[in-house]
Amino acid sequence: MSAAEVIKINKPEDLSFEKCPESAEETEKRLEIEKFIKQDKSQGRLIELRKLAISEFGLVNDELRQILWPQLAGIDSESLERVPNLHELQAHPEYHQVVLDVNRSLKRFPPGIPYDQRIALQDQLTVLILRVIKKYPNLRYYQGYHDVAVTFLLVVGEEVAYAIMEQLSTTHFSECMQETMEATQRRLMFIWPVVNFENSELFQFLRSSSVGTLFALPWYLTWFGHSLNSYKAVVRLYDYFLASPVYSPIFVTASILLHRAEEILKEDCDMASVHCLLSKLPEDLPFEDLLKTSSKLYERYSLTVIEKEVEKLIWQEKKQRQLEDQLILDRRKKVVRSTSSNKGSALRHWLPRFFTPRSMIVTTALSIVVGICAFYYKNQYPGIS
Repeated sequence: MSAAEVIKINKPEDLSFEKCPESAEETEKRLEIEKFIKQDKSQGRLIELRKLAISEFGLVNDELRQILWPQLAGIDSESLERVPNLHELQAHPEYHQVVLDVNRSLKRFPPGIPYDQRIALQDQLTVLILRVIKKYPNLRYYQGYHDVAVTFLLVVGEEVAYAIMEQLSTTHFSECMQETMEATQRRLMFIWPVVNFENSELFQFLRSSSVGTLFALPWYLTWFGHSLNSYKAVVRLYDYFLASPVYSPIFVTASILLHRAEEILKEDCDMASVHCLLSKLPEDLPFEDLLKTSSKLYERYSLTVIEKEVEKLIWQEKKQRQLEDQLILDRRKKVVRSTSSNKGSALRHWLPRFFTPRSMIVTTALSIVVGICAFYYKNQYPGIS
């Protein structure tokens, strides 16, 4: 992807790693998961694990995630590849861009960590990303990819994080890693039919504002990791996305818009106002409720139905653009005709003034004088013609 095509994402939020005391419900969920881990492996184990990750409180803490995230991603922790050193990867054409983004990711590291540890994490993150895009030349690095990678790096460590990112890059994020963002931008349009089915007033308002889907791009590209300032909320969402179908972030985005409907509808219906409101996620979003809504929306509306609605929206937008282009063309033609008409009108207005009876007499007399002078001159100097 060329520099011009790199999607620019605003600076990440400061990530809060503050630990909250475990609630009674979370303790109960943790004990259930610990019991699950001790069970013998069975055919339905992955299905059960996904249910645990999706249901309320997710996988509860990072100690459990370190064990279960690889399983959710389908990673065999016993057969991991050798980790190359950074020097081996410096020749990669994306190296400098990756380093720039990694250097910007300091806000995603725990505060107060020793300098040496921070530098080591940055190097590990750089190596992790470059390993993936070197192994898969058809995949293009995008700004925001490092926000996903750093979350896995902090939870499961360098080797397992690479294996997970390799897996996700060829599945969940494969559309985002194409040569252009065209497929991703189209996928984000899946938000609109879901919102329309649930709240047509909100849908019409958002479409009338011409806000587009740019506000949701960082959410989709980073699984909200770039836009949230609560580490606990980020890893909870990663529990959910690892255990859910590929396009679940679309339905989570729709559930957020539906949840904020009343607030959105109070805003001025213009692009700047609505984009400013939507691009900043509130700190008090009830994610457990939102994830429940997201799962219901996914079950309620098939991707086939949504795809057809998106095709209609694209067709309507195309017709609208053609109409606008035609209006512009018509206005230009009108201006040209008006200009030509004004010139012709001025000429018609000027000619009658010029050819008055007096001007005609003067012109005729002048022509006679010029003719007599020419005749006299010719007779006086017969050798000159």
